[in-house]
Amino acid sequence: MFPADSHDVIQVRGARENNLAGVSLDIPKRRLTVFTGVSGSGKSSLVFDTVAAESQRLINETYTAFVQNFMPSLGRPDVDALQNLSAAIVVDQERIGANARSTVGTATDAHTMLRVLFSRAGTPYAGPPSVFSFNRAEGMCPLCEGLGRTTEFDLDELVDREKSLNQGPIKAPGYAIDSWPWQLIARSGLFDPDLPLRDYPDEVWQRFLYQEPTKVRVGKSNLTFEGLVSKLKRQYLSKDPQSMQSHARAFAERAIRQDTCPECRGVRLNAAARAVTVDGRTIGECSAMQISDLAEFVAKVKHSGVGPMLDGLRQLLDSFVTIGLGYLSLDRESSTLSGGEAQRVKLVRHLGSSLSDVTYVFDEPTVGLHPHDIQQMNDLLLQLRDKGNTVLVVEHKPETIRIADHVVDLGPGAGMAGGRLCYAGDVAGLKTSGTLTGQYLDHRVSVRDDVRRPSGQLAITNATLHNLRDVSVDVPLGVLTAVTGVAGSGKSSLIHGSLAGRDGVIIAGQEPIRGSRRSNPATYTGLLDPIRAEFAKANKVKPGLFSANSVGACPTCKGIGLVYTDLAMMAEVASVCEDCNGARFTAEVLGYRLRGKNISEVLRMTVAEARDFFPTGTARKILDRLATVGLEYIGLGQPLTTLSGGERQRLKLAINMGRTGSIYILDEPTTGLHLADVDKLLGMLDHLVDEGNTVIVIEHHQAVMAHADWLIDIGPGAGHAGGQVVFTGTPADLVESSPTVTAEHLRKYVSEPREVGELVG
Repeated sequence: MFPADSHDVIQVRGARENNLAGVSLDIPKRRLTVFTGVSGSGKSSLVFDTVAAESQRLINETYTAFVQNFMPSLGRPDVDALQNLSAAIVVDQERIGANARSTVGTATDAHTMLRVLFSRAGTPYAGPPSVFSFNRAEGMCPLCEGLGRTTEFDLDELVDREKSLNQGPIKAPGYAIDSWPWQLIARSGLFDPDLPLRDYPDEVWQRFLYQEPTKVRVGKSNLTFEGLVSKLKRQYLSKDPQSMQSHARAFAERAIRQDTCPECRGVRLNAAARAVTVDGRTIGECSAMQISDLAEFVAKVKHSGVGPMLDGLRQLLDSFVTIGLGYLSLDRESSTLSGGEAQRVKLVRHLGSSLSDVTYVFDEPTVGLHPHDIQQMNDLLLQLRDKGNTVLVVEHKPETIRIADHVVDLGPGAGMAGGRLCYAGDVAGLKTSGTLTGQYLDHRVSVRDDVRRPSGQLAITNATLHNLRDVSVDVPLGVLTAVTGVAGSGKSSLIHGSLAGRDGVIIAGQEPIRGSRRSNPATYTGLLDPIRAEFAKANKVKPGLFSANSVGACPTCKGIGLVYTDLAMMAEVASVCEDCNGARFTAEVLGYRLRGKNISEVLRMTVAEARDFFPTGTARKILDRLATVGLEYIGLGQPLTTLSGGERQRLKLAINMGRTGSIYILDEPTTGLHLADVDKLLGMLDHLVDEGNTVIVIEHHQAVMAHADWLIDIGPGAGHAGGQVVFTGTPADLVESSPTVTAEHLRKYVSEPREVGELVG
């Protein structure tokens, strides 16, 4: 099928990264190759951690040692040989950053082009493009400094004004009576420590809150006093809340209030920039418009001085619409995008690129896409290929697998049961290969006809968040409900915006798990606590000894098991700790045994092995939940940073299970799941409902739609073309009579052939 010339294939020989078992294969260049297999089979290890990683490492090595010192350190993948690599561009689902100054417009070239348009064609003339940048001093609003909002402390959450300093009025962490920060204020001589704060004269109150740093004498020391609000702003507003300790984060969430900037009304720009118009629109209005509307506006703009640039802007905005992101606006903060949206925004950057013969690497580009939108994504992948590029896609959706020129199937299982090449060839060959992916490629779940009866209703009334149009709908209790609709229709706004925070509601959303080298499934799920307790009881010692983050940790590697060596100008090198040989604990701790095993040996067990080792108790209950969501193969001590997106999603589901009478909200739980694993997920959802819970699933996967007891379809389109309930009822009713886009695709899905005996439904 492909040219025999070895230069037309990427040659992979002996790949052993993570669980790969010496995989060797040829990947055709300038073709679309889809990598398949169950979650944890080794797809990401082969595509991202081997092929893409080595390409990027080799490119980095072309820079001088001085420049390399400022770049991420990349070690060589564990592979015997990699030949004929081209430059790799990774388009993954990682968020585009939490910087409040990053928007959809700045993350692409769209805002840059708008600034050029307004600087050349706008009236009155205001100056160069930088005048329209909210990230530059000459363009930003002076009050909010280009953020579009002001951040202030709620003073009633900050202090109790009825109390004096000697009574401890400051509610911020670290300001208890006799603490050093408290002494600096109370003993500064600037305030009467016995006078209630409400009785402070106005001048004293302003000094207490906003005083610029000034020298004071406390006891025998000369110290610097700064107003409470001024100091706390530096401490809290410059940090990512997720990096704070839990008590500090709770205080910040309670005490910090954000309001739209009264000066610029959220536009972020100064008065001069806000006054300039093109065809009656300001740049702030253009940035706030839905991109599909902005595309229509720009298409009508005529100006000879910016003709070529206008063509580029039109193409870029049309790409947003084509890729299913027309419902976004350019002023949308990047940090608010879902993983799937972030990946598609990154793809927009590359569609107009002049580069060719590069390798594009995608991580499940259909995540978050309705079946209606998947065809458009497929067209874009083929468009990239037809420009002469090599396109590598890790994917589970059959719609994308079917358009592949070449399929690489890894498995047969996950973890140590995977990592082997099961099939490589065309799609027709995959169907007859006998692999799990081949068997399930045409598998269909039939529409459920034995729907459960609800035990009550959960009312949502007059919901107006984002694009919702005064929506009222009843969500049935005690059943499995799927909330459907195209991306951007308002599904998450309706469910998260209306139900989050209600009693008994448990949300397992798309937010990534913040994992470090030390975080693992045992620590994240709380499993380590009962394990440590059992070790402590059996050996009559303290539980803290059995924590790799505490006194029992190997002092050389600090409980990580690896020693990271910074070679200054060269890449950081990780080597197994010679003192503990990777066991992470001191020799004393490793001498303590529980039923013949030490703590390191237990943490090296898989969930399946640990279930046999812990037949009862709290540890067994947690392990059972991990098994229920299909994570039997992961290691208890495996770093969270090595888990795939699908594995992390199911780990979240596992820690939220085990309660009865709860309302579970799951946001696309099929993310990262193989076709065969979707059946297992449906079984798990059934189990949750049969245990007396309500399960609400925001989902695009047609198997979940067909298997649900009840459907709520939001639409009919995205953005302001959506935001309405267009159908409620059973899946059978949707298929039979509904004219919606969801109904059209579900109708086609259930009428297609089934080549595998249905396990669920």
